[in-house]
Amino acid sequence: MVERLLNSHSTLISIGQFDLKLNHLLIIGILSLSFSISFLLRSQPADWGWELNEFDPFFNYRVTQYIVENGFASYFQWHDNLSWYPDGRDVSNTSQIMLHITAATTYWIFGGGTDLYDFTILFPVVFGSLTCIVIFALVRVIGGTTAGLFSALFFSISFPILVRGTLGWFKSEPLGIFYGLLAMYLFLSGIKSDNAKIAASKVIFSGVLLGFGFASWGGIQFFVIPLGLFIMSLPFLRNDSKFLSWSIPLFIISTIITTISFDRPGIGFLTSLGGFGLIVPTLFMILLLFVKTFSTNSQRNMLLTLLAFSIIVISIFLVGSEFLPSASFRYLNAINPFLTTTDPLIDSVSEHATTNIQQSFLFHSVLMIFAGLGIWLLLKHSKHNLIKNDMISFSLIIGLVGIYISSAFIRLEVFASISIIILSSLGLSIICKEFFSSNIEISKLKNLTIKSGFAIGLIVLLIAPFLISSNTTIFALTDKPAIILNGGTAFDITSSDWNDSLEWIKNNTPEDAVIASWWDYGYWIQTKAERATLADNSTLSTEKIKNIAKIFLSDPDTAWKSLQDAGADYFVVTIAAQRYVVDGSENQPIYRMGGGGDESKKQWFMRIAGEPLGKYLYNDGLSGTETFWNETLLGKMTPFEPIGYVNFQTNQQSLTYQTGFTGIYEKSIKFSENETSPMKLVYYSPSFDTEKGGSIIGVFVYEINDDYVPIN
Repeated sequence: MVERLLNSHSTLISIGQFDLKLNHLLIIGILSLSFSISFLLRSQPADWGWELNEFDPFFNYRVTQYIVENGFASYFQWHDNLSWYPDGRDVSNTSQIMLHITAATTYWIFGGGTDLYDFTILFPVVFGSLTCIVIFALVRVIGGTTAGLFSALFFSISFPILVRGTLGWFKSEPLGIFYGLLAMYLFLSGIKSDNAKIAASKVIFSGVLLGFGFASWGGIQFFVIPLGLFIMSLPFLRNDSKFLSWSIPLFIISTIITTISFDRPGIGFLTSLGGFGLIVPTLFMILLLFVKTFSTNSQRNMLLTLLAFSIIVISIFLVGSEFLPSASFRYLNAINPFLTTTDPLIDSVSEHATTNIQQSFLFHSVLMIFAGLGIWLLLKHSKHNLIKNDMISFSLIIGLVGIYISSAFIRLEVFASISIIILSSLGLSIICKEFFSSNIEISKLKNLTIKSGFAIGLIVLLIAPFLISSNTTIFALTDKPAIILNGGTAFDITSSDWNDSLEWIKNNTPEDAVIASWWDYGYWIQTKAERATLADNSTLSTEKIKNIAKIFLSDPDTAWKSLQDAGADYFVVTIAAQRYVVDGSENQPIYRMGGGGDESKKQWFMRIAGEPLGKYLYNDGLSGTETFWNETLLGKMTPFEPIGYVNFQTNQQSLTYQTGFTGIYEKSIKFSENETSPMKLVYYSPSFDTEKGGSIIGVFVYEINDDYVPIN
């Protein structure tokens, strides 16, 4: 049925030499539906408020604003003095350049006088939704229109992709994936073209776009792995050696020239794993083509050459790692998911957590089954010319590599999604083509009933996972407030605490004031409060972050000295808590801390600072000991103190900590405004003074007392 509609050549409207046919209308309709579904799902956070989401988008907005106001030339010379005080930051050398350039350029073209902040909030929704059309084009080149339409629909509802491209997610992933998939489409389309001029223009442009992808998001270097493997497989799959000998090098050269023309990745890309991953397979392909052309038993000799090459590569990885280009742990971990890190700073980032089986099923659901079916059908039909062998090879390579890579950590699940979407779309298109084109020897009515039942069953199977549980559907999981509205806590609420606090800092501190805080909040302070910070989310100096962790855990006098040395004028902490009223007594509320503020991160401060957890925490890993409360700066800056412990399962109470008990707290401001102390509390956000039971997302601004004289 679907195939018949797609293959229908009934002309509806003729415009010049173009005939609008029924199949064109169906394709446009499904692509419009995919774009609309993606756009609506990504826009759900607007229900909570219109803000940039997470942390990096605030820096990206500030940089885009700088380009809009000062131009590209100034951008490439900009040294940002609000970052990493007192060192600052060379922006173009440490940023996703094409994200900023693309955003500024599209704003000049399409902004129409709108507020830039609003434009950047909507930016990821538009580009993420447009990628539905890009992946349609990619999969259509591989396996036909039906497969392409399946992929567009699946992409529009893929949770790992949606959650990293919702409203306000002005980060690298949506644009990087857009450029990366568009580059893959043009590359495959180019090497399938029979016209040399068209092929050349496509592979050159695809290389340029892939370079744009590298400059938009470092994660796009994922495509280097399947590309390298695919390039090495081409001499075994195709006989047009002359075409391959110039088209593939042309693609690689255009990619490299584009990539190294940016400050980041820059010229270093040539000697990086990414550069090696493109250059070495291309040279090896040329070697295989030489063997194929001038060898009498070409297949055998090519296989022997491949075997020798594989042994050399594996040997280098196993025993000669010093010959490999240097790379960060994140890239090495992606290549080898079994690597473990001893760096607690890396471990403290939630998106670096390893994906577990439950999360994989939540992310991909029934598509995992169809992806496996797709692999089997691609291998089964490889001799039937339904899909060309080189396209089958690309599909299998990118599919299996994407699934493998994503096992390293959660952030890379976007590549598992892309892989599973490609494989499942191809598998479903083959199933539909075979089933609906088969002639069952029964009456037409029964034939129609069977095929209609198959279609309905397939639809139910595909949509059921999204409707089973209201708490785990994509509708619920993407309907979350921007992090600045809930302070990065686990509370599904919106509050003005952080916005009010940043506005207070902007209006009530000197313009040259320097703010200390945990690195999570650096970009918020720089962008909304317009003040310099000691550290921010770029993590350019792990030593400075480690020093802040040590300050949190130092005694107040030692911490004061360290803050003076660092040049800090204010210290910002955030505490999440729940307020409870016992027996209707509004005058004596009690509090339960925990939920995502600094009080929930203290165990990471200890790991990063190299301090023993047992010194500051009880055996639940969360409740602070007397040493934490009485001897650390964080304990003193936390405006609560424990008054007892409760076992909520048995309702038992205790004045001292016992295993299985949870701390209960009351308000207690230790560094008050009138005290002579290392610092004084000069501002706290509104929810700290809430008069009714509810969530507290408290932001506390302490002014560091320059006149303080340490006791020791």
